[in-house]
Amino acid sequence: MKKVLILGAGLVARPLVRYLLDQPDFRVEVASRTVSKAEKLIEGHPRGVAKELNLKSEEALKNEVAGADLVISMVPYAFHPKVAELCIAYKKNMVTTSYVSDAMKKLDGDARKAGIIILNELG
Repeated sequence: MKKVLILGAGLVARPLVRYLLDQPDFRVEVASRTVSKAEKLIEGHPRGVAKELNLKSEEALKNEVAGADLVISMVPYAFHPKVAELCIAYKKNMVTTSYVSDAMKKLDGDARKAGIIILNELG
């Protein structure tokens, strides 16, 4: 079973979480500063896990990224480069709904060298 880590539990995360929980091969972990928001998204689903995570705790973030098969970052765009750097270090694919910032562009070469995909907003 693939572990999908979703960082953030804001309003836009709900459809994504519900969609992923409908897929039988995914375990969905929602990590948020406010664990009660993550719990509302999971709604007690047997393949869903809600976790408290402060993105300012680099050690905690490292542990979460290292254990994931895919990282989906739904947090404010300013945190994406930090998440992306860890995804590169641990060779984990990453998806985000944010535009491609200059900081993210600078990580493209490193992501390619690591053999991973970092997919930002398209359009």
